[in-house]
Amino acid sequence: MTHWTPFVFYVLISTLLALAACSDNAVEREKMPSDDEASASEEASGELTTLAYNVAGLPQEVSEVNPQKHIPLISPLLNDYDIVLTQEDFDWWQPALDQLDFANYHARLRARVDHPYQSERHPGPEAVGIDVATERPMLQVGDGLGILSRFPFDEFRRIPWETCGEGAADCLAMKGFAMARVELAPGLNVDVYTLHADAGSEDSDIAARAAGFVQLAAYIQEHSAGQAVIIGGDTNLHTDPRSDDLLDREDARVWETFIAQTRLVDVCDALNCGDPARIDKFAFTSGGGIDLDPLAWKFEVERFRDPDGEPLSDHDPLAVRWRWSATRD
Repeated sequence: MTHWTPFVFYVLISTLLALAACSDNAVEREKMPSDDEASASEEASGELTTLAYNVAGLPQEVSEVNPQKHIPLISPLLNDYDIVLTQEDFDWWQPALDQLDFANYHARLRARVDHPYQSERHPGPEAVGIDVATERPMLQVGDGLGILSRFPFDEFRRIPWETCGEGAADCLAMKGFAMARVELAPGLNVDVYTLHADAGSEDSDIAARAAGFVQLAAYIQEHSAGQAVIIGGDTNLHTDPRSDDLLDREDARVWETFIAQTRLVDVCDALNCGDPARIDKFAFTSGGGIDLDPLAWKFEVERFRDPDGEPLSDHDPLAVRWRWSATRD
């Protein structure tokens, strides 16, 4: 057995304690984030693509296009976009419609998509605050809104319009808008909205459409204040202020008022797209630590056609490519 003198024992213990302290400090240094790691969220950036598409998912029996044939063809084409906002993709309907092939359209649209995050089926009128007996006695289908995303998002919140016009059968559906808070990077979120506005040109339609955008603006101001926002979809607004058509000028006024109230920017205006009157639109704003910059705006006319050259919907899908980056305070 080795015998230690008090001095040697003291030196040995002191050395071991010093080494332990160095080791502990090393561990602490490993746990402490570096300057680069601490500012990782500030340095986060990337590009993403969004698509807004009214897929014309009405029953074949009342459709002016061919959803039975075309919806399955749309499905794989959606995989080229990071976030897809759909309209007329009906995933709720009255049981009487189960006997129609229409009941298979939603499953066919999503059969070949590979987005890991997808909105769930519409929960029904009661869940979104609609009293069918008093508000929608002729209700047949849901809101037709959906989202497919390569980024995680929280609850898909569906909000129906408070009123509907009578000129284009809008009261048969729960049309409105929906929002999800999409996480582009840890701590960096953008509120993404999809919408389908009231259609038709009767006085009740015009009034309902204008009221809808007032309702949407109020919701954005309350729920997305200070946040980055991307909104896309079928606005049913022909926004050419130079048109001789009184309805077009009224549509332009509704859109301009909505843009001013929400402080959004029409992507078409931001990129001087040259075709501002189209009813399918995207608008945006930066905020919540994220700068958004649209890089490209395009209707994907040629890609979304069948082998005979026919469009896959009565709407052209609108694609926008974005650059996003964390904001440095």
